[in-house]
Amino acid sequence: MVGEILMFLSFFLMIFGVFYLFFSTRNKERLALIEKGVDASVFIPDKTQKSISFFKIVVLNFSLLLMAIGLGIFIASILHYNLGVDEDVAYPGTIFLMAGAGLFAGFYLTKRLEEESNY
Repeated sequence: MVGEILMFLSFFLMIFGVFYLFFSTRNKERLALIEKGVDASVFIPDKTQKSISFFKIVVLNFSLLLMAIGLGIFIASILHYNLGVDEDVAYPGTIFLMAGAGLFAGFYLTKRLEEESNY
């Protein structure tokens, strides 16, 4: 019982810590730039350059990840039933390999989308 409570509490403390560090560091960086006399326009995104929404990038990468995991399960079942590869090796190995390939493909597709939006 105590272990579950500690795990639940540590999870939320970790999330709070990440957000706290992100926002406090961002605030300190902005204050340091303002103290040095940098114009505040560096904090406002340039309207001439189009940017891809964060949501589209997340959906692209998440969909590629899920498709790659599904393909990994399919390939692992072929390896296990047709080629006789041990089930304990085939499934985790193929799933992780294909998930990494999916994320790699998502990285390059996102990079290409960002390059196309800057033209």
